Amino acid sequence: MEADITSQAVGLTSNIDFSLWSLFKRADFVVKSVILMLIVCSVYSWAIMIEKFKLFKKINIETEMFEEKFWKSKSAETFYNSLPADLENPMGLLFKESMQTLLKAKSKSNLNERMSSMLEVNIEKQMAKLDKGFTFLATVGSTAPFIGLFGTVWGIMNSFQSIAISRNTSLAIVAPGIAEALFATALGLLAAIPAVVAYNKFNNDSKKYSQKLENFSKRFLSII
Repeated sequence: MEADITSQAVGLTSNIDFSLWSLFKRADFVVKSVILMLIVCSVYSWAIMIEKFKLFKKINIETEMFEEKFWKSKSAETFYNSLPADLENPMGLLFKESMQTLLKAKSKSNLNERMSSMLEVNIEKQMAKLDKGFTFLATVGSTAPFIGLFGTVWGIMNSFQSIAISRNTSLAIVAPGIAEALFATALGLLAAIPAVVAYNKFNNDSKKYSQKLENFSKRFLSII
């Protein structure tokens, strides 16, 4: 008897397409909105991840070259005059803006304190540029599973409504809705996990680079 029920259930569900596109097409407006939202969040998160990976790789190489040239130069002012106009490296910009403040300073009283404050402000300014996009990654990592869970709950509710309307508890009635619901959860996890991993990595890279800027600032102040 149990074998007959199982074979009937398999026969009812065998003609149902469970491909991802079919699951999306069968979903109602709310579940489709959740799925589209998660896909957009995931794509934008990956765009940020790729951009930040390239950025940190680039600035770390450029920073090493900058520091090497700086400490080999005859003087800070000579090195400042040799800087290119289209400088983009954060440490280079930190030095450039600080030197501009130093050269424009009319009074030399409390110069060390003023330069120290200026360097702190410039460090925060440069780090704000590097940290751009981190909030989005953190938000996706913390909210995407719950957005997917909302789609799952909504899909399961629709499945139960289908059971109540049709008065049929067969898998042919229940399975499609459950599959659509679980698809939303899977997408939520797919968007959240890489975002969390990337956020932790880039946040750590950002802290290390911030420490580099602070160390450079201290050494720069010591030679003024």
